Amino acid sequence: MENIINSLQQFWLFTGFANCTWQHLVMILIGLTFITLGIVKHWEPLLLVPIGFGMVLGNIPLFMDPVTGIGLQVGVYEKGSVMNILYQGVKQGWYPPLIFLGIGAMTDFSALISQPRLILIGAAAQCGIFGAYLLALLLGFTPSEAGAIGIIGGADGPTAIFLSGRLAPELMGAIAVSAYSYMALVPVIQKPIMLLLTTKKERLIRMPSPRPVSQKEKIIFPIIGFICTAFIVPSGLPLLGMLFFGNLLKESGVTRRLAETARGPLIDVVTTLIGLTVGASTQADVFLTGNSVKIFVLGLVSFVIATTCGVLFVKFMNLFCKEGHKINPLIGNAGVSAVPDSARVSEVVGLECDPGNHLLMHAMAPNVAGVIGSAVAAGILLGFLG
Repeated sequence: MENIINSLQQFWLFTGFANCTWQHLVMILIGLTFITLGIVKHWEPLLLVPIGFGMVLGNIPLFMDPVTGIGLQVGVYEKGSVMNILYQGVKQGWYPPLIFLGIGAMTDFSALISQPRLILIGAAAQCGIFGAYLLALLLGFTPSEAGAIGIIGGADGPTAIFLSGRLAPELMGAIAVSAYSYMALVPVIQKPIMLLLTTKKERLIRMPSPRPVSQKEKIIFPIIGFICTAFIVPSGLPLLGMLFFGNLLKESGVTRRLAETARGPLIDVVTTLIGLTVGASTQADVFLTGNSVKIFVLGLVSFVIATTCGVLFVKFMNLFCKEGHKINPLIGNAGVSAVPDSARVSEVVGLECDPGNHLLMHAMAPNVAGVIGSAVAAGILLGFLG
């Protein structure tokens, strides 16, 4: 009988109930909230559902021997565990370039090629990254940590993961979750800013239709684009190279199978793994800190600055544009890298103001420019701080 009782006591020590703390419950609740928002509200479900489930998975309380410090060897931070092996794709930066390959294979740069001046909007929106970098320094973060935090303003989850893995791996969980959270909240955050900063007259501006783009231009663009950006920022090579290579696969017309694999099965698998492992990395003892709160606040500020700078820069550009060639400032928000969600916000807000004014194709130009811009900004930060 005594042996049975001892065995039951031993079993109890290994259960989650015996090792649970309030911090675990808080993180599990946050994870369930992410899952709910993804399923019920349809807020970036391909991101929030895997991240939310990963949060629940990563915060199941595990036994840890108080003497040896060795646990069950199943957690994301326990070397050699399956979850730890999968997490290496995040920690070592394998996943982000593969996602950029898929993004390149599904991106049409026609809008940008036909209206090259709109690339400046994508560049202006990157001010959010460097604004948040300066604020993070003021809050006491090291330069490397501040650089990793600032990239949240680009609204680009893979880039945030790639850069934080190089500059501040200890903050990666908070940075990644913050970046993906604000990507999901693009419509909620950007619309009020756009309406606040524009007048009714500006919102009614109709832009001329983009000129047709030849297939030859589409093929040449990723080659020239890669060479130019890589020579300027060689440290951004992994992201920029995969982005433009994926686009070349799409536009060349002779590698259709490779392009379909990159933008289909490959990016789906990698997105699932990156979401699940990033979520699992938010263990309560690592994630629930004062720094995490600061990162979420700075991430929001960074995103607001990026959106604001994009809209205001369009208004500035219009000072030099002739009548009939002015730019609707509602596409200024699309300068961030959240493709195609920011462009959709431009379209929705534009149609609310003028049901016949379709801005989507125009907004896609700064939107894809923002993808390039965030990768370039990450390369600049990595070059100076890495």
